[in-house]
Amino acid sequence: MMEVFNTPNKVIVTCNRRLSPYLEQEVRDLGFTPVRVFNTGLELKASVNECVRLNLHLRVASQVLYEIKSFRASNPEELYRNLVEIPWEELIPFDSYFSVTSTVHNETITTPLFANVKVKDAVVDRIKDKKGMRPNSGPDFHRCVIHLHWMEDRAEIFLDTSGETLAKHGYRKHPGKAPMLEALATSTIMATQWDGKSPFVNPMCGSGTLAIEAALIAQKRMPGLQRMNYSFMHFIGYDEEVFFEERRKLKDVTDKNNLPKIIASDISEEAIEIAKMNARTAGVEHVIEFEVCDFAKTTVPEGAGVIMFNPEYGERLGVHSKLEETYKRVGDFLKQECKGYRGYVFTGNPDLAKKIGLRASRRFEFFNGKLDCRLLQYELYDGSKEK
Repeated sequence: MMEVFNTPNKVIVTCNRRLSPYLEQEVRDLGFTPVRVFNTGLELKASVNECVRLNLHLRVASQVLYEIKSFRASNPEELYRNLVEIPWEELIPFDSYFSVTSTVHNETITTPLFANVKVKDAVVDRIKDKKGMRPNSGPDFHRCVIHLHWMEDRAEIFLDTSGETLAKHGYRKHPGKAPMLEALATSTIMATQWDGKSPFVNPMCGSGTLAIEAALIAQKRMPGLQRMNYSFMHFIGYDEEVFFEERRKLKDVTDKNNLPKIIASDISEEAIEIAKMNARTAGVEHVIEFEVCDFAKTTVPEGAGVIMFNPEYGERLGVHSKLEETYKRVGDFLKQECKGYRGYVFTGNPDLAKKIGLRASRRFEFFNGKLDCRLLQYELYDGSKEK
């Protein structure tokens, strides 16, 4: 019997490009030690039951993949031959549904879809041969998901224990325009090293993702509380008690008291309405103070804290000359109204960033989709430190 739920094996946790330093931090905080870290994820050893824990906790990850087998395959026939030997009937219920995803770089394959079909055929043929029944398969990720990683002649086959990506945190029913992916928003907040106790101010908040992620971090409220379906629930051997026990622990660590001031403002009333709806779904509406105003009128609490802007980049949305003026005003606002804070501007437009007119003390590299972006850090000293 394939006992994947209690057998530690190679696990790959994936994330979007440039997010792996933040993913590594999360994984170490959970008590795991990565074997290696790379640009789009990391490797560790874990059982599928431990993958349950990873799935419920990680804010920055995309998928948690548990390896079943690695082998050499130079063409689709060899791939099929190796896959049909795996006892799939001990992993996937014959009356279930499964889907296949893949990352393929092999000269005999022009489209990954062809590789996916080979995987699907091997699984179905094996189960039909052993059980006389064939499971259904298709493009949805709501049941069992299998992932193929095939580079040149090295193939690895994984159970994707996540299914739908973990990078979306399940509260954004109303996206608003050009929203930031939740995993990216969390990573930028982690980059600021915000302590979760001092004020977090987010002018130009749009659909509210940054403020909501900050509120979730402050409350120690994990993404797993937002979600009741993962791929690991549909493989043979799943013990729902493990999941519910893990979920109970998530509820226990959530901190409803001593929450910091989190302020989110936007000039658009519609944006604030969307942000409020998203915050309500995320269970943090009461933690965030929303304001409809020009960003320069945003309340900045006394003392020290983090203030973060994610203005338009001129890439998709606004017009340039208007944006130059906006970036200049952002710089003025940071300089004049935010003394004692650390200021951050996330942008994909280096020319506009120059208009801020302040010297960045640090630059963090990110991608927003395909767009090369920077999170710029500004130390906003009050007068005494300037001397």
